[in-house]
Amino acid sequence: MSWLRALKDTARSGMTVERTPLEPLLALRAAVGLAVVIGAGLALSGPGAAVSSAFGAFMAAIATLQKSWRPRPDLALASGLTLAVSTFVGYAVGSSHTGLFLALLAAWAFAAGMMWAAGPTAGIIASGNVAIMLVTVTLPTSVPQAAGQAAMIAAGGMVQALLIVLFPVRRWGAHRDALADALAAEADYARRLRQDPVAPFDPQPLMKARDAATVTVRQARRRPAELHGARGLAERIRPVLASLADPAVGAPAAGPARDRVRELLAAAGAVLDAAADAIRHGDPVRLPAPDLAVLKSPDTADLLTGAPLRAARRLAALLDDVLETAEPGSGRTADPGESMLRPTLPGLVPLGWKAVRAELRPGSPVLRHAVRLTAVVCAGSLIGQALPFGHAYWAPMASVMVMRPDFSQTYSRAVARFAGTLVGVAVATGIVQLTQPGSYLSGFLAVVSAGLMYGLMRTGYAVAQVFVSAYVVFLLGMGGARWDQTVPDRVALTLLGGLLAMIGYAVYPAWETPRLRTRLADWLAASGRYGAAVLAQYADPAGARRADVREALLAVRDARVAWQDALDRAAGEPVRHRGLSRAAADDAGDALAGLGRCVMLLEAHLPDRAHPPVPGAAELAGALRTATEAGAKAVRERRVPRWDEVGAVVTEWDVPGAGVLRGAAEQLLDSLDEVSNALRP
Repeated sequence: MSWLRALKDTARSGMTVERTPLEPLLALRAAVGLAVVIGAGLALSGPGAAVSSAFGAFMAAIATLQKSWRPRPDLALASGLTLAVSTFVGYAVGSSHTGLFLALLAAWAFAAGMMWAAGPTAGIIASGNVAIMLVTVTLPTSVPQAAGQAAMIAAGGMVQALLIVLFPVRRWGAHRDALADALAAEADYARRLRQDPVAPFDPQPLMKARDAATVTVRQARRRPAELHGARGLAERIRPVLASLADPAVGAPAAGPARDRVRELLAAAGAVLDAAADAIRHGDPVRLPAPDLAVLKSPDTADLLTGAPLRAARRLAALLDDVLETAEPGSGRTADPGESMLRPTLPGLVPLGWKAVRAELRPGSPVLRHAVRLTAVVCAGSLIGQALPFGHAYWAPMASVMVMRPDFSQTYSRAVARFAGTLVGVAVATGIVQLTQPGSYLSGFLAVVSAGLMYGLMRTGYAVAQVFVSAYVVFLLGMGGARWDQTVPDRVALTLLGGLLAMIGYAVYPAWETPRLRTRLADWLAASGRYGAAVLAQYADPAGARRADVREALLAVRDARVAWQDALDRAAGEPVRHRGLSRAAADDAGDALAGLGRCVMLLEAHLPDRAHPPVPGAAELAGALRTATEAGAKAVRERRVPRWDEVGAVVTEWDVPGAGVLRGAAEQLLDSLDEVSNALRP
C-alpha cells in the first residue's frame, strides 16, 4: 500500500462514526461524579481546587469505561491515585528546574509507553496520566498547594469509585454479555453446520468469555450461579457439533441420517440461543418443547450409529447441563478455589513488571513505542515552549493521547483529534461568547460536555474529542482563563502535537508486515503441539494428562488471534509484503484453521481411560510435533515447509478399527499440504 492511500485510509478511519449500543446510565453516573467533585471544589476551595479535582474525577471515569474485566472501582482508584502521584512529583521537580522536569517527563513518557506491555487498559491509564500531568503541574504555585491539588485529584478518583459501589449499573452485565455472546456464537455455528458441514468457527467469543470468567477472589464469592459453568460446557459443545456434522467422521453427506443431524443441529441452535438470552437478561430459560423432543427422540438410535450416535447423545447431555446452569437461581455459588482468579491491584505490580521486562529487548514493538513516545513528547514540549503561544503543554499532550503502538491507530487518532478539537473549541467558544458564563455555569457546561463524551466515546475518537475539547474550554474558563487565551493556542498546538506523532512513527516505525511470517510460524507450531497433545490421548488413554490438551488449545487460540491482529494491522501499513502477499496470508490462515478443525474432531472423540492404546497414534504424534516445528522454522526462513515424515506415517498407517482417527489424520495431512501450497511462490 502506498503512503498516499495509507494516509487516506487512516484519515477515513479516524473520522468514522460507529453505531454502537449506548450506555446512558453509565455516562450519567460518571457525569454525576464529576459534578459532585466540581461543585464541592467550587463551594469549599474555589475554582482552582475545583479544576484540579475535576481532572482526577474526569480521568477516573474514563478508566472505568475501558474494556476491562477488572472491577470498575479498582480502575477508578488506580487512575486517581497514580494521577495524583504524577502531578505532585511533576510539580515538585518542575518548579525548581525546567531541565529536571524535562527529564522527568521523558521518564514518565517512557514508562507510559512500556505500560502497553501490561495491556491496553494499563497503557491508556498511563498515557492519560502523562497528558493530564502536563496540565495540572501548571496550576499550583507552591509545594503545599501541589500536595493539596494531588489530594483533590485522588479524591476525584475516590468519588467515582464510591459511586460505582453505591449505584451499580447492570451489575455483572459485561460478564453476562460475554458468556451469552459465546453461547449465541455456538448457536449460529450449529445452524451454519446444517448447510455447510465444514463451516469455520471464530473462537474469539469463547476467548472473551474465558477472560470474563477470570475474576478476583471477592468477585468469585458474589458471582451469580448462572455465570459459573456454562462457559466450560460451551467449550465442550463446539467439537461435538463439528464431529456430528462432518461427513468424514459423522453422518453420511446425504440420506435419512444426514436429515436427522440437521434436525439435531437446529434444535441445538435453539437451545443455545435460549440459554444465551436467559443468561444475558437474568430471566428463566424459555425453550420450545419440540426442540428438546428432537434432542431426546429415541428415533435417533435407529438413524445414527457409531461415532455420530455417540456425538448426538453427548450433545443432548451437554445441552441439558447448559439449560440447568443457565437457569437463574439454580446451581451453587462459585467456590473461589474452583475459579480462575485474577490478581488484586497490588498483585498486578510484579506481573506488570514481568511483562515490561519481557518487552525490554531489541525489536520489541512496545519498546519502540516507548522510545518514540518519549522523543515526541520531549520534542513537543520544547517546541511548544519556543513558540509564541501560551499553554505550551497542549502539543505534547496531544501527542501522548494519539500515539499508539501501531501505525493505523496513531495516524487515525491524530486526524480525529485535530478535527474533533476544531469542532469542539468552535462550539464551546460560541457558547462562551453568547452566555458569558460564570464559574458555576462553566462548571455545569463542563459536566454536560463530559457526560456526552462518556456516553459517545465508543462511537469514534473524533466524536469523543469534540466533547473533550469543549470540556477543557469550559473547565479552564471556570478557572478564569478567557477563551481568546486558550482556543487559538489549543488548535495550533493540537495540530503540532498530531503532526509530531505522525512524523515520529514514520521516522521510527514498528511495522507489522515484516513480522507476519513469524506470527504464522508461531500459529503453525502451536497447532502442531495441539495435535500432538490430542494424539497422545489416543496413544496412552490411561496415562495422558487431559490438561495438556486444554493448555495446547489455549495456546493455539492465542497464536491465531495474534496472527489475525497482525494481519489486520499490516493491511493498513504503507509497506510492501516482502515475500508474503495478502492472498498467500489468507490461504495459509485458512489452511491452519482447517488444521485446527481436524484436531478438534479428534478431540471430540477422545477415548476414555479404560480404552486400549491405539497403535500408531504415538508415531503420528511425534511426527506431527517434529514436522510442524521444522515447518515453523522454514516459514520464518522464507522456505516452503515439507511434511514427508507425517505423510509417511499416514500412508503406512493401516490400523484395523482406527475409524475416526484415520479419517481425521488424512484431513490433517491435507491441511498441512494446503499450508505449503499457500506459501509456495
